[in-house]
Amino acid sequence: MTRPRSSLISLADTPWYHVVNRCVRRAFLCGHDAATGGNFDHRRGWIETRIRELASVFTIDVAAYAVMSNHYHVVLRVDAARARGWSDEEVLRRWTQLFTGPLLVQQFLQPPQRALMGQAQLEQVQALADTYRARLFELSWFMRVLNESIARQANAEDGVKGRFWEGRFKSQALLDEQALLSAMTYVDLNPVRAGMAESLEDSAHTAIAARLAELRGQPFVPVQAPQAPLQAAQHSSAPGAAAPLPHLLPEQALACLPEAPLMPFDPTGRFAQAVPFGLQEYLDLVDTVGRVVHPTKRGTIAHHVPPLLQRLGMDTEAFIACADTFFRSFANAVGTPASLAQLAARRQARALRGMATARQMLSPRPERVA
Repeated sequence: MTRPRSSLISLADTPWYHVVNRCVRRAFLCGHDAATGGNFDHRRGWIETRIRELASVFTIDVAAYAVMSNHYHVVLRVDAARARGWSDEEVLRRWTQLFTGPLLVQQFLQPPQRALMGQAQLEQVQALADTYRARLFELSWFMRVLNESIARQANAEDGVKGRFWEGRFKSQALLDEQALLSAMTYVDLNPVRAGMAESLEDSAHTAIAARLAELRGQPFVPVQAPQAPLQAAQHSSAPGAAAPLPHLLPEQALACLPEAPLMPFDPTGRFAQAVPFGLQEYLDLVDTVGRVVHPTKRGTIAHHVPPLLQRLGMDTEAFIACADTFFRSFANAVGTPASLAQLAARRQARALRGMATARQMLSPRPERVA
């Protein structure tokens, strides 16, 4: 049974989430379609760029992503405290980077006009700022803006109307460091698993490739969608499709957003707005696992246990197996057996799918005697 979004995304449980969304009918609307001969690889760049642009507006930080031919994955952290610390003016300034906003908001953002506003008008603006503040750390709004802006540009390019995305996005709550590590590895290795890339450096439109490029001194290069006329870019709803977002700015305006950097790594775990691992040990882990799970290579278990797995007490063979089946092995939450049991109790559920996989991954095997 489909659970309400409010029960799947609970910041009281965790700020970390893995989300995925697919194109309608799982068609290759962002890659090469062998049936029609069309190639839409450039749209993968649109999605990658828009993810990083929206991260500069919302208080949602991106740890990993992979944009595939017919779907995309993002691992992210929702920072509600940062949005709650913003002034009303900062909230309204950010919101109007995405939406036109009511006339009262536009007047408030102009100091000469703000001075002429009455108390009742200022109270209305404050109420609007409170609404927008909550939306700026809400994952559903981040995904709605991402999906709507891509859909209307793709539809404009194709000269069609209707639904572009299959439906509402799927999400998994990442309850602990082990879950976060598993999700990031799974996402960063998606192109390798699918046979789309031979190496991490060649994994186009992924966070791991972007991080490696930055280490070589190559800055991120945004890929902008064509600036189609506004009337052609509007996304019309098909029966059963989600309603388009009202007053979302045209691509000409959205393309001016700056791209946010990816989340940094902090092995000390003291900086909340960072991935709680060391970058080099994470790269070593992903490279090791990638050599095993590549579909065109013979898989062998690495001779050494990556230090990061060793530190987190995770079984190497089970982790590598999970890197190929992560999304199917768990349902809407990922974590250690203890974390999953606690979440099940809070949700008043008897069990959560993935408990058996969690036990395998977090039960280190005894060392073999030579």
